[in-house]
Amino acid sequence: MSDRYEIFLTCPKSLEGLLLDEAGSLGLEDAREQTAAVRGFADLETAYRLCLWSRLANRVLLVLKRFPTQDAESLYQGVREVDWADHLEPDGSLAVEFSGLGSGIDNTHFGALKVKDAIVDALRTAEGLRPSVEKLDPDLRVHLRLERGEAILSLDLSGHSLHQRGYRLQQGAAPLKENLAAAILIRAGWPKLAAEGGALADPMCGVGTFLVEAGMIAADMAPNLKREKWGFSNWLGHVPALWSRLHEEAEARARIGLARTPAWIRGYEADPRLIQPGRNNIERAGLSAWIKLYQGELATFEPRPDQNQKGLVVCNPPYGERLGDEASLLYLYQHLGERLRQACLGWQAAVFTGAPELGKRMGLRSHKQYAFWNGALPCKLLLFKVQLEQFVTGERRERDAGEREAPGEEQGGQGREPKPAVAQAARLTEGGQMFANRLQKNLRQLGKWARREGVSCYRLYDADMPEYALAVDLYGDWVHVQEYAPPRSIDPEKAQARWLDALAAIPQTLGVDPARVAIKRRERQSGTRQYERQGAQGQFLEVREGGVKLLVNLTDYLDTGLFLDHRPMRLRIQREAAGKRFLNLFCYTATATVHAAKGGARATTSVDLSKTYLDWARRNLALNGFSDKQRLEQGDVMAWLAEDRGEYDLIFIDPPTFSNSKRLDDVFDVQRDHVRLLDLAMARLAPGGVLYFSNNFRKFQLDEGISTRYAVAEISAETLDPDFARNPRIHRAWRLSAV
Repeated sequence: MSDRYEIFLTCPKSLEGLLLDEAGSLGLEDAREQTAAVRGFADLETAYRLCLWSRLANRVLLVLKRFPTQDAESLYQGVREVDWADHLEPDGSLAVEFSGLGSGIDNTHFGALKVKDAIVDALRTAEGLRPSVEKLDPDLRVHLRLERGEAILSLDLSGHSLHQRGYRLQQGAAPLKENLAAAILIRAGWPKLAAEGGALADPMCGVGTFLVEAGMIAADMAPNLKREKWGFSNWLGHVPALWSRLHEEAEARARIGLARTPAWIRGYEADPRLIQPGRNNIERAGLSAWIKLYQGELATFEPRPDQNQKGLVVCNPPYGERLGDEASLLYLYQHLGERLRQACLGWQAAVFTGAPELGKRMGLRSHKQYAFWNGALPCKLLLFKVQLEQFVTGERRERDAGEREAPGEEQGGQGREPKPAVAQAARLTEGGQMFANRLQKNLRQLGKWARREGVSCYRLYDADMPEYALAVDLYGDWVHVQEYAPPRSIDPEKAQARWLDALAAIPQTLGVDPARVAIKRRERQSGTRQYERQGAQGQFLEVREGGVKLLVNLTDYLDTGLFLDHRPMRLRIQREAAGKRFLNLFCYTATATVHAAKGGARATTSVDLSKTYLDWARRNLALNGFSDKQRLEQGDVMAWLAEDRGEYDLIFIDPPTFSNSKRLDDVFDVQRDHVRLLDLAMARLAPGGVLYFSNNFRKFQLDEGISTRYAVAEISAETLDPDFARNPRIHRAWRLSAV
């Protein structure tokens, strides 16, 4: 079979250069690139080899004829002149694919129809036999492309696109095509690493496409070895003996490859729904002995190869609808960079993303970048060498690379010792100095406790002196000040003067830049005004608590997103969450959920009516490397509970005193409605489970009937840290379980 054919290999845009190299290595001669294709010349054996071994091509097209065409009639005649009896039986089936416009063809459907008519008319017999059209599984798939007045008529030897290897019957929400995944691995240097015995890990593997493609490369498996149906299977020009020899050679290479010591290839996926489909894909590919897939969050990702070998971390983080809003993605990429620095020193990393600006926030410098297209979406492949000298902090990435944070230094100044008061105290009024003295006293006492306990955010002052009715909270190197509305018995002018005295004293006493003092007026009130938006600066500050990172906003809302008084409750939940199903009702920004996930909760569900706070919750989870495995549900808690049929081992409820959102059918009143709320929630509590209930309504009384139905213990005193010891009425809390 020495006939030489013109061959077109089609591929996704941006893979042309890689495909050119691959096709040349497989025997394609005189090859050159075109847009989304490579053109060259080969005999039938090479064409078969390209079908079997190309990891990058979509289709292998064997050109039957090129001819000029001016109109539909010349197109018809040019196609009909081919001796179709050499290619298809009269009663066979065909499908026609048509691309390009011109020469009087302004509709691809019309062009395909003319090509089909020409083939059918050429094969029609006197007895009335004629080929039929079969789009899904034809005996022959014909392709015609119009290109600058010339028709290129080809047979599609591949049949279905070559990226459809046959192993991936189940896929995730945003899958990469197999040939694009292979191209990414090739660009990342995996073939060389695999040959040297390197390892590969994917921390967000979905259903395992990178893993399988990497395994086939390492094991020298032809990517289309398991395909049973080809475009040439029923082509009359097919030479079965030639194909069988090539296929047997590929099977022999795969047997030899799989008999070698398996490459260490591991995938980790947070979503439990994708684990079994991923393992099924790996099994169908014949690589179960080489590839292992585990359920795991990015927060716990740490590749541990058997022989301590280094290798490649490859992943395709979400960059669109799969995770949520842009802020969540930002923190996910930051956390990915952190995990690479902490767990993958000496490895290489390849991050494929449609949001390269997020890649810049990983805190690593890419030494190479490649442009790709994922369908119609422009993407970048960022390559990293995870080495100490490559690190760039997210805040300083545009500044001198020589600047480094001190070892162990954490953003937010955990347990910091504020600067001493500056020599401006003489400017304070007598009242202002009195207020400053109280701040200094509190700072000496609480500062020691905060440093000892590793607390970076705490309440320093809460209307300790009635005439100075404000709350002062420290958030790392920021100060958050809330003024309570003075009683009507206080002269407004005196109240205003004291307020100004306090504002003058705070920066001096705490040694902070006044620009880092966030000021709000807060009235003691009911309803939902505490959740109303106050500004639109959109500035989020990252703080730390109990080993997790949380986002606060000191400017845009009356509350910051972190209820400081619930710190002991959140840490209790973290300690008790291991292996449990956690439910957080009225979850706000889901800080308790983050703690539960950090503590090893098997699953978490968080419910709130506000989309704004659920988006914030999503950011908090992503910041810590936790994914959509942690369910966030928008809805009225009472209605949601009435419909839910889940079972939970640990439940936390911290409702507002009142809620009169327009989306509620009725006003929520914690005193009036807590009995029904607790009954609904206890119905969802698993045997042996625990429910924690708290609220900050100062006149609240727990209904006596609750204690007759459940085991109830008030734990309010246990849920207050020293910074709220002066205000024990800040909230009350109970522990409930089944009797």
